[in-house]
Amino acid sequence: MNPPDNSVAFGAPGIEPRWTSSAKEGVGTAYHTSCRVWFTLSHGIVNEIYYPHIDQPNTRDFEFLISDGETFCHEEKRDLDHLVEYPERDCVFYRLTNSEPSGRYRLVKYVLTDPHRSVLLVHTKVEVLDESLRGKLRLYALLAPHIAGRGAGNSAWCSEIGAIKLMHAEREDVHLIIACSSGFSRRSVGYVGFSDGWQDLMHDFKMDWEFRTAERGNVALTGEIDLPGSREFTIAIAFGGSYQSTAIKLFQSLADPFELHRQAYVRQWQRAVVNPTFDFSPDTSDHGGMYRLSRCVLLAHEDKVFQGALVASLSIPWGETKGDNDLGGYHLVWTRDLVQSATALLATGQTGTPLRALIWLAAIQRADGTFPQNSWIDGTAYWSGLQLDQVALPILLAWRLHKHDALGLFNPRVMIVRAASHLILQGPVTAQERWEENAGYSPSTLAVVVAALVCAAEWAKEYGKTDVVDFIFAYADWVTAHLEEWMVTTQGELVEGFPRHYIRINPTDPGAPDPHADPNTTMIQLANGGGLHPARNVVGGDFLHLVRFGIRDPNDPIVRDSIEVIDRVLKHNLPEGPGWRRYNHDGYGQKDDGSAFDGTGVGRCWPILTGERGHYELAARRDPKPFIASMENFANQGGMITEQLWDGADLPDGRMKRGCPTGAAMPLCWSHAEYIALVRSRHDGVCFHHVEAAFQRYVSNPVQSRYEIWSLRHPLRRVPRGKILRVILATAARIVWSTNDWTRTQQLDTTHESELNLWFADFPTAEWPQGSVLAFTFFWERDQRWENRNWQVNIL
Repeated sequence: MNPPDNSVAFGAPGIEPRWTSSAKEGVGTAYHTSCRVWFTLSHGIVNEIYYPHIDQPNTRDFEFLISDGETFCHEEKRDLDHLVEYPERDCVFYRLTNSEPSGRYRLVKYVLTDPHRSVLLVHTKVEVLDESLRGKLRLYALLAPHIAGRGAGNSAWCSEIGAIKLMHAEREDVHLIIACSSGFSRRSVGYVGFSDGWQDLMHDFKMDWEFRTAERGNVALTGEIDLPGSREFTIAIAFGGSYQSTAIKLFQSLADPFELHRQAYVRQWQRAVVNPTFDFSPDTSDHGGMYRLSRCVLLAHEDKVFQGALVASLSIPWGETKGDNDLGGYHLVWTRDLVQSATALLATGQTGTPLRALIWLAAIQRADGTFPQNSWIDGTAYWSGLQLDQVALPILLAWRLHKHDALGLFNPRVMIVRAASHLILQGPVTAQERWEENAGYSPSTLAVVVAALVCAAEWAKEYGKTDVVDFIFAYADWVTAHLEEWMVTTQGELVEGFPRHYIRINPTDPGAPDPHADPNTTMIQLANGGGLHPARNVVGGDFLHLVRFGIRDPNDPIVRDSIEVIDRVLKHNLPEGPGWRRYNHDGYGQKDDGSAFDGTGVGRCWPILTGERGHYELAARRDPKPFIASMENFANQGGMITEQLWDGADLPDGRMKRGCPTGAAMPLCWSHAEYIALVRSRHDGVCFHHVEAAFQRYVSNPVQSRYEIWSLRHPLRRVPRGKILRVILATAARIVWSTNDWTRTQQLDTTHESELNLWFADFPTAEWPQGSVLAFTFFWERDQRWENRNWQVNIL
């Protein structure tokens, strides 16, 4: 079948589109902001190409098909053996060697972007090692567009400019053009699963179809390479806002030899990242290779227009099972992941990106002090959850930049004040903890909250604002005094002899939190099919944050008992080193049979938890280098560190190997950031996240809390006599109260804490006899109305 030149492909709109594996072996982009293309690699080929922003993928994959025209057609990603290498140090520039398993031929590909244009370049050399294949081997470029984040609705055409043969795809005014430096001898566009080049070549090992049009569907572009005598050529894939502008970029890029692009690309990266002052090679077990690469990986995840916006990962977890309805993947910004990445870069001596990240956060902060659960790079929220640690973390980033004298002329005061006010008014219960699954009292969340508030208070102290200092410390001291009451069970049943330990989270209704939730009796409904369990019997390593930030002593008996419990329940000794699961009964991960997570599964070991344990060991004055080595060993061939590791036995089909990545996100920036922070921490001899002021206040010279805090979100029902009961409100009110069942009433106007824009009133309970009951209600000054509800607090 040889259609006429103007033929239209059959099989519209093609099969339902899917993304591709998240098991990336590399990510890259030019360091310069004029190039707005990012790429990912896996299985020896290019996967997603992002343009014009880091949150918008435009391709599923790009690979070669190889045929002798008679007896075989090999697909590069499935049929060849892959090797990933870095030809240059301190640079995300790749050499991919894909070899035919019996040694008959191999492809050597060098992958980078044009240093100044939105063009991906893949310089390829075909090495024919079997003489019988010389003159017979044919290469076919196969590209699957998923333009503007969708596989459906793409249109593709064969086109020409002068004598140059091109292939062009478009959707929603984003244009893609692919060309070859040596030219295409044949071209075809078709619908995936019906008239695409893979279907054509696998039928008789020849390219028979030459369709010129395939519109509004799941399409693929196929071009036979006109192999020159040197068997070397460069594929260019350009992106733009119109056909003309895209073609101009493509031709300009191909006008320069690949070697010139390589030199400029490498020079950009090395000039930007090499800093001998921050060479921590002796603190690694691989001479600093993973440390340097991790720094590049984090920098490569920053957008170039919305600068400071670093996405969590250039991957889509279990992408091969995800379609167009899964728009986000992990190429979104989570405040938590962003601060982790920015803090790690600060640990490498890089200050520009962390400052840009802080400014980006300040720009998207809402008026109530919150940040989106996650968002696109322009700040548009994607998911709608609220997590207190994500409100607190930007304060910590601002504080660290302040202490490194790296804020420049930027003043984050408004951002800090808004965030601190929200934490005080809406805490201590978070609607979601760091795993984004449960509401309640979370050890990791409250560790971050306390650390952030301490930093905010210390900053206010520098400005002589003693009233706000005292106000913030009063709240932080109260939270710290109740950590064990809220989050330690004394009736745990997981490990005999260790009934007392921190739990993963003490759950409560996020809409109406119980201020006296009992960790011994609460029940937790776990996400992802995890089931209903007593909260006392669900544990995680989240409490280690209390040590990490300096809020609890590493040798605290409860901390040590809790470590004993999680080591027996969550720890897996993998070939590469120790790993820990997030919590028992976790359902977010690869299924036991190796199939993809589909809403249920089995949560596996996370490399970040190995890093967190390393930080704990350092705080306990032990060498964390074994944990550094483990994280290095967890990386794949391309040096990417995953979100999760397979911790079961090897599966017979080889899909899952013990200690190797699952189908979860890879690379996960959080994993690379945790590794960098651990290396820097070992070098310094103290956790990089450690807040010394918190350590002095709560460990070295522990302060006693004088207050009990009441708020509409945390309406205490009882307080010990002798404490000052502080009522905190968002707006001015007159409090009408009584301690004798309304026989006699008194009034108390709230005081304005102007810096935080909060109102409060203090009740000295020492003046009342034990057993008293404080009853009160509010008259709201601004609205001139009564609350029409009474509250009671028992004085114990």
